[in-house]
Amino acid sequence: MMPNYKQVALIFKALSDETRLRIIEMLKGGELCACMILEHFNITQPTLSYHMKILTESGLVNARRDGAWMRYSINNDGFETVRTFCTEFCGSIGNHDSLNFSEMRE
Repeated sequence: MMPNYKQVALIFKALSDETRLRIIEMLKGGELCACMILEHFNITQPTLSYHMKILTESGLVNARRDGAWMRYSINNDGFETVRTFCTEFCGSIGNHDSLNFSEMRE
């Protein structure tokens, strides 16, 4: 089965920023309020919201409203998508027999 390339590209885009990687590292410890995340960075609240939107749209992070704040947590399904893609991709490098270009679609 071919991976969802659009979803994988969104995930890698989300992972391509140092601030977002640091946010993910923080969330490994469990759910956090945006206010707690914001305390660890020299950024504004709108900038944090921008980063969190990218992380949630990629499927790497879950978001839920808690009063005036948002709370964020790791979405294990998003990371499973990354793990599966990387495992299959790395396993097929150098194995030209595994390539089936007729299955590829946008």
